[in-house]
Amino acid sequence: MSDQQGTQTPPSSEPAAGEHATGAAELFDYDAELRLYNERFRAAARVGSHDRVLDIGCGTGQTTREAARAAVAGSALGVDVSAPMLERARQLSDEQALPNVSYQLADAQVHPFPLTHFDLCISRFGTMFFADPVAAFTNIGRALRPAARLVLLVWQDRDRNEWASAIRQSLTAATAAPIPPAPGRDAFSLADPGSTEDILTAAGFTDVTFTDVHEPVYYGPDTVTAFDNVLRLLKFQDLLADLDAATAEQARTRLRATLAAHDTGNGVYFDSRAWIITAHRH
Repeated sequence: MSDQQGTQTPPSSEPAAGEHATGAAELFDYDAELRLYNERFRAAARVGSHDRVLDIGCGTGQTTREAARAAVAGSALGVDVSAPMLERARQLSDEQALPNVSYQLADAQVHPFPLTHFDLCISRFGTMFFADPVAAFTNIGRALRPAARLVLLVWQDRDRNEWASAIRQSLTAATAAPIPPAPGRDAFSLADPGSTEDILTAAGFTDVTFTDVHEPVYYGPDTVTAFDNVLRLLKFQDLLADLDAATAEQARTRLRATLAAHDTGNGVYFDSRAWIITAHRH
């Protein structure tokens, strides 16, 4: 990590998802993890005051609420497949008295959105897991008016994301062989600009552009907190699931050491890279 990354101020985001006491207490706090990315993403989204915004994979709704605040004469709809996250999103929206925001429990690949209704579709790391990406973006496109904008934030390749490679290596005790992105089923499935542009073009989008974003991701103010946070992520829990007790404890010890090595004194950060993708509905 660079010195610049090591001096970042720890996030002061909306209340952590983990604070929710009605069934969502174990939710990972993606808003804190992605704070620096979110600032770049919000600027790229350029939500207009009259926009009707569709937010795909909204999680606990930070990006949806920010869109709603900008669209003072418009609206924002957040869509996700996680009921606990949407429960938290609704609670926060009620607390913040946002009348123009709503949420829908739905799979964006097949949900019957109102046709040609939205002016802007945004997604912060919420579009990489579609079973059929072309079908999903085609369905989303039907919900957008002609010339509406699409603004996505997606991860670049795994080997450009230290949070994925270093943590995975610590839990598996060996340098993992490169894992090619699996379209529709992988956090890195939209990492390749060529194939992703092909997907969006096939789904009816034009003017596809990619902007490189290089920011650290945050896992907590100290090593102990970061350890608990990382193990809330199912993809890392799964790496421990099939290990015997002794081997699993060795993996946890290596994980603690990896996190300690990334403790800057101002928080535990890992290097990462993403794309901001923009396009227009044909």
